[in-house]
Amino acid sequence: MIDVATWLELVALYQEYASALDARQYDRWPEFFTDECIYKLQPRENFERGHPLATMAFESKGMLKDRVYGITETLAHDPYYQRHVVGAPIVRGHDGETIESEASYAVFRTRQNEFSEVFNVGRYVDIVRRNPDGLKFASRICVFDSEMIPTSIIYPI
Repeated sequence: MIDVATWLELVALYQEYASALDARQYDRWPEFFTDECIYKLQPRENFERGHPLATMAFESKGMLKDRVYGITETLAHDPYYQRHVVGAPIVRGHDGETIESEASYAVFRTRQNEFSEVFNVGRYVDIVRRNPDGLKFASRICVFDSEMIPTSIIYPI
């Protein structure tokens, strides 16, 4: 069990993360993570069976920064907006410095002159660590429920 102040800080981390992505502030995305971190977008089936195959997998803040560079400077694609709806995090474990938590999410996508659509739905499975700057993700695995994914996933989930 964690204290209320820490839980509120955890909720703020989840909401600020979603808000930054929704506002297309991709340069802020790596700053939600520790220097040595894991970020994966992984199908539920692979996650539950312990298979390592992931749709996206990054192993450091440097790799996240490279992805941001790719998104903002090199990729050619039809732009779209994302909107994250994130449930309250559930704490699965806590040892004083590390929090194991998860939360359900839904990401909606809106393309220019089109209706919004459900883009990706699943749960975040996270390891969060306290740093001098506050709470940061040491590991974020976005476990998506569908066996089907759109032809491309450009932006972080």
